[in-house]
Amino acid sequence: MSKKKVMIVDDEAHIVELVRVCLEDSNYDIIEAYDGQEAVNKAQEDHPDLILLDIMLPNMDGYEVCKILKDSDETKEIPIVMLTAKGQEVDKVKGFQAGADAYMTKPFSPLRLLTELEEKLSVS
Repeated sequence: MSKKKVMIVDDEAHIVELVRVCLEDSNYDIIEAYDGQEAVNKAQEDHPDLILLDIMLPNMDGYEVCKILKDSDETKEIPIVMLTAKGQEVDKVKGFQAGADAYMTKPFSPLRLLTELEEKLSVS
C-alpha cells in the first residue's frame, strides 16, 4: 500500500518540522509549503491526499488558498484541515465557508491531529 501524501502549509518552520516528525512516524509522505501561493502551486502539481493549512500566511492567507483549491475541479476533492492559532468562532466559520473540511487550533495534540487525518483520509 502506498503512503498517503500530506501537504503541510505554515510559514513557521518549527511548526512544519513538528508536524512533519509526527506524520513521518506514522508513515505519511510530506510536502511542505511556506506561503499561500506556494501552497496553491504545489497542490496543483503534487495532488496531495490531504492538506494541513495555516490561515496566517504570506502572499495569500489560508482562507483564500482554501477557496481557490475548493473552486478548482483539479483540487476540490482534496480534504483541507485548517491548523491555526485563530480559534475564535468567527475564524472557524470563515474557514468552513472557504471550504475547509475540518478546523483544528494550535497548540494541538499530535494524537488528535493523527486521528483527524486518518478520519479525513478514510472518507476521501
